[in-house]
Amino acid sequence: MRRLLLRLADRPRIGATMDRLALTRRFVRRFVAGREAGDALAVLGALDESGLTSAVTCLGENVGVPADAERATVTYLGLLEAIGQRKLRTTPSLKLTHLGLDLDEGLCVGNLMRVVARAGEVGTRVWIDMESSRYTERTLDLYARLRPAHPQLGCVVQAYLRRTPGDVERLIALGATVRLCKGAYREPAALAYPDKRDVDASYARLAERLLDPDALARGVYPGFATHDERLQRHVRRLAAERGIAADRFEIQMLYGIRPDLHARLRDAGVALRVLVPFGEDWYGYFMRRLAERPANLLFLLRHAARR
Repeated sequence: MRRLLLRLADRPRIGATMDRLALTRRFVRRFVAGREAGDALAVLGALDESGLTSAVTCLGENVGVPADAERATVTYLGLLEAIGQRKLRTTPSLKLTHLGLDLDEGLCVGNLMRVVARAGEVGTRVWIDMESSRYTERTLDLYARLRPAHPQLGCVVQAYLRRTPGDVERLIALGATVRLCKGAYREPAALAYPDKRDVDASYARLAERLLDPDALARGVYPGFATHDERLQRHVRRLAAERGIAADRFEIQMLYGIRPDLHARLRDAGVALRVLVPFGEDWYGYFMRRLAERPANLLFLLRHAARR
């Protein structure tokens, strides 16, 4: 089921059909705040009022013309303006190909620096999301080049890639802000673990490394992006055993997935950040979320059958 859903994620015509159906539109809104920045800001405000921090991403990647990269950049600048005005505890999380990496690296870096400068004025960091494996090296190289002058930049690594232990060591050497996620793109078995059990084991090992004393001493700040309660408990147990303060790491979760855990983690004193996506280019993101948790697809089908 997961492999099928990931294949379907590359077929946007299906998304156009889904967008015409009221049932699927409502279901998508469980995971995507809406099409407009205002939709996301409303969700971010509600999360803030409930005592949670957040991140926000404008959905899109692999833009084909500079005008689209400019449009994405202006969207993030507008979001940061609103975040500052409303004093929201949130931060942008963006993809480099959305800012024009496929077109020209200089264009992409220029757009990124505009966002980073505005984030600095607001007082928040900027997360650079990781994309498919063909961008891993370029993303890490760019991050390593920019990080020394821009310590508010964070980077993402994916536990399902076989190369990630080496990438984590590179980021530890930089004293980086690191988000560890499992990975959601369709990758060949030569590059990524195909078995969930192996991905989970890789995630647990990488979490342990990011919480090692020498990593924290270098200034590493890890965010553990997972909805798996076992892995969340693993991270919390490691932190407790090693005497790591609650403000030295955070758990991250996606909007709409396991919201029942939010209050429980918050009340336990865990720093929890919820990533809120929005935008017109929602289909690929939505299908990757279904692939991570196929039970969501069964929920949709059961709901449709009842109607």
